[in-house]
Amino acid sequence: MSTPGLALKNLRVIVIIIVVAVHAVMAYLGSSPASSFNFDDPPFRWRSIPIVDQERWYGFDIFCAFQDIYLISLLFFLSGVFVWPSLARSGARIFLRDRLLRIGIPFALTVGLLMPLAYYPVYRVTAVDPGLAAFWEHWLALPFWPSGPPWFLWVLLVFDSIAAGLYLFARPYVDALRCRVGELGARPLPFLIALLCASALAYVPPALVFNPWDWLQLGPFSFQYCRPLHYLVYFFAGICVGAPGIERGLLAPDGWLVHRWVAVGAAACVGFLIWLGMVGLAMTSDGAAPRVVQFGQALGFVGCCAAAVLFMLALVLRFANRPLPALEPLQDKTYGIYLVHYLFSIWLQYALLGFAMPAMAKAVIVLAGTLAMSWVSVLAIYRIQAIAWIRRRVRVLTR
Repeated sequence: MSTPGLALKNLRVIVIIIVVAVHAVMAYLGSSPASSFNFDDPPFRWRSIPIVDQERWYGFDIFCAFQDIYLISLLFFLSGVFVWPSLARSGARIFLRDRLLRIGIPFALTVGLLMPLAYYPVYRVTAVDPGLAAFWEHWLALPFWPSGPPWFLWVLLVFDSIAAGLYLFARPYVDALRCRVGELGARPLPFLIALLCASALAYVPPALVFNPWDWLQLGPFSFQYCRPLHYLVYFFAGICVGAPGIERGLLAPDGWLVHRWVAVGAAACVGFLIWLGMVGLAMTSDGAAPRVVQFGQALGFVGCCAAAVLFMLALVLRFANRPLPALEPLQDKTYGIYLVHYLFSIWLQYALLGFAMPAMAKAVIVLAGTLAMSWVSVLAIYRIQAIAWIRRRVRVLTR
């Protein structure tokens, strides 16, 4: 049976595979510097590109740039779709208890235990003393605790807490806004205008104040300066779309988005080209780019992000709204794969540094190896009694 629920379930798997793919190819970007970043040198750029290989392909730069624009926004949107039904079903207190079990504990364990292991090869590449004791000394000397991809989880937990607070203390007002925005889901032009305006207000002013690529890191908590409000817009857009029921409005199986997937895809491509052009102009400027270029770059980001998010939704609603055997082995393991994959991705890139083979071949090996080892690891982790108890507890709390 074709349903939006199946489409969104498949989309979660696809998105996590894309996340793994992005991290798998980061070592082979054509724009990377000639050598690896020193572990102790600010601004610690190895957080973005942990391993730098001599094999390069500029196609990976284009792929990663496009994913950087929309992928995390799409994740926040998908996270918000089922928030309001969960709040209505279990109440704010149980909802937050569920989120602490499902998000807070995995964040603490992954960042505290896995991230030092994941980043150890990064240290070894440039270290004089590559031993574990020396690494731990350098690690503790860092002015922060690198969190890697799980940074997404603590921000999501904050957004979930905001939603729970609004449910408790401002539910009538939120219900009215939610219904109004939810109605827009069935009307393409008003919905798109509302999303673009809210996203522009949230993203453009910070992007003009801060460098769009800069991150704030406080202990294990990190985020890009100009994006938190932008992500919040997409999270609440997901809430508004999902609250009336995903069978209606934007995600309707026979809605306007399904019939206009080609047009939406074309808009995403045009938006991306505009953004690339503005980034190119900014990079060729001496010193800070002119304000008009910065403004155009920020608007290009907003437009491309909205179109790309809608395009991904349109694709799965049109072509993946049914069980897909190729994705089924990953269906209930995507969250675990997201948590552990970075460890395997970095170590595989490190292991391939000394091999002479094309960048594409190395990227395929890293991607396939990361997915396989992450999948096996998650299977093993789910057998641990404490983890099994948390998973059962979460299921009970969310029924």
